[in-house]
Amino acid sequence: MPTNKQRREAAQRHLQRQLERRTELAKKRRRNLGLILTALAAVVLVGAALLFTGVLGGDDDAADPAADGSTPTTSAPTSSSATRTTNADGTVTCEYLPDESGNPNLTDVGTPPDPEATPTQGRVDLLMATDQGDLTLTLDRSIAPCAAASFTYLAEQDFYAGSTCHRLVTQEAFGLLQCGDPTGTGSGGPSYKYAEEVTAETTYPRGTIAMAKTAAPSSTGSQFFLTFTDVTLPPEYTVVGSIDEAGLAVLDTVAAGGVQGAEGPGDGPPNIPVTVEDIAVAG
Repeated sequence: MPTNKQRREAAQRHLQRQLERRTELAKKRRRNLGLILTALAAVVLVGAALLFTGVLGGDDDAADPAADGSTPTTSAPTSSSATRTTNADGTVTCEYLPDESGNPNLTDVGTPPDPEATPTQGRVDLLMATDQGDLTLTLDRSIAPCAAASFTYLAEQDFYAGSTCHRLVTQEAFGLLQCGDPTGTGSGGPSYKYAEEVTAETTYPRGTIAMAKTAAPSSTGSQFFLTFTDVTLPPEYTVVGSIDEAGLAVLDTVAAGGVQGAEGPGDGPPNIPVTVEDIAVAG
């Protein structure tokens, strides 16, 4: 029969084991909580990355909803990055790289001429004729000479004629119409890409013309978006010019028509279809 001393020692050992088990359980709970929080953080980061990756997907987007009504799916990006260098005479050299993504929706129209001496002064007015009304797009060479040269070149090649504006966004701080894809899918474009022309101060107020792109650098092509509200975006998309008041009235009418399948603010094909009949240099 155990003595009182032996019973006390047994009770102490039992209590010690209980404390050890509780300590171990507490450690496991802390480890599991840490894993859960890490996983949640990763999900949030991935979600944010996906949001901005497809926000205004350009010509490598296969079917991403952000470019065709939601967020564009991206094909393999071009491996190298294009550059823009300033010449002694004030012109710039624009590098137009071939798009080697294998995207079947690209159209080969060559590349803009004289890329080694692209002007950085003056403006170009383009008349964008649509079945919903005309917009005058004023391209500013001083802020985006390569984008202005490419946009003008594609217009001169009738690249945009007959294309549709495939995406409308009607959110409060994100109102825009996206156009420039001859296939109307959000994945089409020319067979070349070039570098973005942005600064830390680049913003997207109402009336802005900016070039769409994928998440990859130097992925600007033919697609562009027209803002009818002040749009909040990171400074990653080249601002190439501005829209006239008559053009903004057209955009406001299209925006008021809403987005297909959306009750209230939405992101997708517009209820009022917009076909670009032609974009041509004015005058």
